[in-house]
Amino acid sequence: MTIQITEDLLVKDIVNEFPKTSDVFKRHRIDFCCGGNIPLARAVSEQSADMNVLINELNEVIQKENQTDNLEVWTDSTSEDIIEHVINRYHRPLEEELSQLSPYVTKVSRVHGESHEELLRVHQLFYELKHELLEHTSKEEESVFPLLLKLEDPKVENREEIISYIRELEKEHDHAGSILKELREITAGFIPPADACGSYRLVYKRLEDLESQTFMHVHLENNILFPRYI
Repeated sequence: MTIQITEDLLVKDIVNEFPKTSDVFKRHRIDFCCGGNIPLARAVSEQSADMNVLINELNEVIQKENQTDNLEVWTDSTSEDIIEHVINRYHRPLEEELSQLSPYVTKVSRVHGESHEELLRVHQLFYELKHELLEHTSKEEESVFPLLLKLEDPKVENREEIISYIRELEKEHDHAGSILKELREITAGFIPPADACGSYRLVYKRLEDLESQTFMHVHLENNILFPRYI
């Protein structure tokens, strides 16, 4: 979906459509949560921000959010190309998103956890997932991916050992999937309660987007890349 950023759009509507634009508004000290029910022009004026700079940054984020994968392309690609794509399309954005989403999850849990106890579990699960995924992607890039490419050589001697590493990655994918499954269950499908504030809703939307991106990431590895060697 595309959206034309105009000065009369409400700040909250932009964030609702593209949750990661919240990071842009935060940088410019524009309140997208409680104060988001105002036109972009007014928000920019109140903060003495530069409208052109802001719109350019918003469009850059929206363009990234609109990126999709054509899986048919990757089935016919080399393993090296797939690995490079996974790193650039998923690992780097994942690291950025986990870092940027963390303070929102913490804030919502702290402010609303007393009246919505499930948020305490959301906080716990998110940070468990964050730790798992960062450790996992680091292992892939630093050791397993380079080893996997060695399997292109039929004469490689430690083939079974390398395959065991791939199996280990698959188990880690399963564990991340189980965390995401529990997150979806305790948030009722990432649907916020009626009394949820803007930040509360933002966290649920970005968690759902994180789930979607993680599933695509894992699909490329489990169902396209790894089966070439197992």
